[in-house]
Amino acid sequence: MSRVTEMLRQGPTLIMSLPANDPDLARAARDGGADVLKIHIRVQHAASGTYFGTLDEERDRIAQIMEIFPGPVGVVAGAETAATLPEMGELCRMGIDFFDLYASHMPAWMWRIDGMAKAVALETDYTINQAIALENLGADLLEAAIIPHEGYGQPLSVKDLAAYRELHDTVDIPIIVPTQRAILPEEASLITGECGIEGLMIGAIVTGNTAREIARAVATFKQALME
Repeated sequence: MSRVTEMLRQGPTLIMSLPANDPDLARAARDGGADVLKIHIRVQHAASGTYFGTLDEERDRIAQIMEIFPGPVGVVAGAETAATLPEMGELCRMGIDFFDLYASHMPAWMWRIDGMAKAVALETDYTINQAIALENLGADLLEAAIIPHEGYGQPLSVKDLAAYRELHDTVDIPIIVPTQRAILPEEASLITGECGIEGLMIGAIVTGNTAREIARAVATFKQALME
């Protein structure tokens, strides 16, 4: 079992999705109390407006982040252009704990990668049967990235809660909810409590992009999850 999977099964877990592969931001997330970090390669990140390059371009920064952050680190391993097999092998050797892509972006060959847990991001057109099928195929985690792009930054709704709860009631593998909505710290326990979601992943929409903003937001959400 991967470190992140074990952590998620032990209780509500706070994941910080870095808006840039920046060691200073990783340090801020660590100091704020983040349990897990998520970095990126080969992605144009919509929420932060940041381009993440190939592993060759990002390697030095990722290596520094791995030295700074003691908890599990996962990677979004591409988008329309996925990471290559050599890149995935190197990420594993670097100690990356899990990889995460949208289901439609994940090449089938990645399913047989050993050494890192597989997180699959559900998309806006997901179905409950697809979530069940991904669990049966052997996915280790599901990311409920189900909010349409035009809904990014909008308030969390009860309809969203119902969708998250439905996923929780359907599959037995851990689920991560990203802050596509402008989730408030006081709403965090609705997601991990009433909805039963194992992991809350906060990102630029609710944290900002600077080290000071990230440290403050992580600490606030961490406290909210502990209450």
